[in-house]
Amino acid sequence: MKIVIQRSKEASVTVDGKIIGEIERGLVILLGIGPEDGQAEVDWLAEKSVNLRIFEDKDGKMNHSLLDVSGEVLLISQFTLYGDCRKGRRPSFAKAGHPSLAEPLVEEFAKKLTSLGITKVATGIFGADMKVSLINDGPVTLVIEK
Repeated sequence: MKIVIQRSKEASVTVDGKIIGEIERGLVILLGIGPEDGQAEVDWLAEKSVNLRIFEDKDGKMNHSLLDVSGEVLLISQFTLYGDCRKGRRPSFAKAGHPSLAEPLVEEFAKKLTSLGITKVATGIFGADMKVSLINDGPVTLVIEK
């Protein structure tokens, strides 16, 4: 399982010209599922995401977590995180989890974030052509794998 976390001032996801999810201050999490992933990876990465100290305190130091700042999450399924570009000119996605595995794990990730105290978790639509907009704060962008 791989995630890209972007600290954002605001973010939204649009499908077919309609905003289907939006957040204010918080994190945009792009979530890629691999074929061997399961609940253990969901739990570990969700815990890591909400507890990372990447929000600034009063002194401008990254000392606060998403929970500390009552932040929100925009969670987007992103199979392209498993794109392999080492050969040729077209990425291979052979290492991405099959949709029958990935879709339920994306839903579990959203539920886990909520159970950890995140009051707003907005999502895209699994498998849809989505347009994600955000104001990256910092910018702060991290890649985490489990």
